Amino acid sequence: MASVRRSISTALVVLMLVLLLLLGIWLGGHPSDLPGFLRSAFVSNHDTLVVDEAIDRVASDYYRPISKAQLSSASIAGLVSSLGDRFSHYLSPSEFSTSEQPPRFTGIGIQVAGDPRMRGLLIGRVFNETPASRAGLKTGELITAVNGRALHGLAETVAVSLVKGPPGTNVVLRVEAPAHAGPHAPAATVHTDTLTRATISEPVVASLTRTVHGVKLGIVALAAFTEGAHGEVREAVEHELHIGARGIVLDLRGNGGGLVVEAQLIASIFIPSGTIVTTRGRTQPTATLLATGDAISTAIPVVVLVDADTASAAEIVTAALQDHRRATVVGTHTFGKGVYQEQQGLSNGGALDITVGEYFTPNGRNLGGGGVKQGAGVIPDVSVPTGVDTEHGLAVALDTLVKKVK
Repeated sequence: MASVRRSISTALVVLMLVLLLLLGIWLGGHPSDLPGFLRSAFVSNHDTLVVDEAIDRVASDYYRPISKAQLSSASIAGLVSSLGDRFSHYLSPSEFSTSEQPPRFTGIGIQVAGDPRMRGLLIGRVFNETPASRAGLKTGELITAVNGRALHGLAETVAVSLVKGPPGTNVVLRVEAPAHAGPHAPAATVHTDTLTRATISEPVVASLTRTVHGVKLGIVALAAFTEGAHGEVREAVEHELHIGARGIVLDLRGNGGGLVVEAQLIASIFIPSGTIVTTRGRTQPTATLLATGDAISTAIPVVVLVDADTASAAEIVTAALQDHRRATVVGTHTFGKGVYQEQQGLSNGGALDITVGEYFTPNGRNLGGGGVKQGAGVIPDVSVPTGVDTEHGLAVALDTLVKKVK
């Protein structure tokens, strides 16, 4: 009798397994018929299997060999691209390993622009602690020859390529200092300098002093909000104040942003207390970043100079200074980015750099146009309709600043 019961039980178990197998096969083709709590688990797994299946088939049957790793990277890149978000990217393993290194370039440490009359390269910025700054090159000077070759008539890209070269090699520049205005002012002066090229790491800060109507003013320009930028900016600001500057122009023209924490720390150089920025994400709690203390005296006037390429972290700093009435904003409306991104490493050595939230200024403004759309950005207090990226833009900023000096 016992053996009969065991046989019946075994038969029932086998029958149940067969029925479950048949049910699983059927539901595999009809996942929408599953209950909600099961459908999400099984469908997600099914979708993953479909992706793996497609990768396997392409790797196996495509007319030329292509690795599964390449196909996986391409599928991830396509996934991110489908978001329609120009701020979100997939970084392949090689791209991610490169991105983790501090940005570097080889040169002498200047930012140049083509001269309208094609006489040479006009120096727009001289970055601190670089061969150019040590040689005494100055903003507004014109490089007219490189290693004895005149730049007159050469395209800007060609002229720049002559200045660049391997680190440790020398380059000889013929530099023309601008003539001063006025009937008795001296003519333009020319000097020749030999500089040794070097590998220059960002962040790069350029600072200089200008005297306007007898008042000494400091200019601090920041290229990007990369790691460590706040230290260089603070050093430059304190140096300008130490040598007698009575006000500071923070030049953020062309600054596309970077790390939010650097924005917090740089804004804290000028803002003694209060909110710098608030961030909100779908999976992350709302976070309010406050001024960290140790700001310079609020009696020192500040002007922020911006253009349409001032974006992201640069907009956070600009808006915080404007909302706290700590600075006058001069220039054009900024880029208008209201979201921030976060890098998340993947098991293949790559990373997702995707939009994870929005940020809001101390007054509650979001500078974007809703989601990842471009918005109005920061509206300047003093508008520079044309020529903001020339010496004219800086001249307006200095004129605005000198009027604030008591």
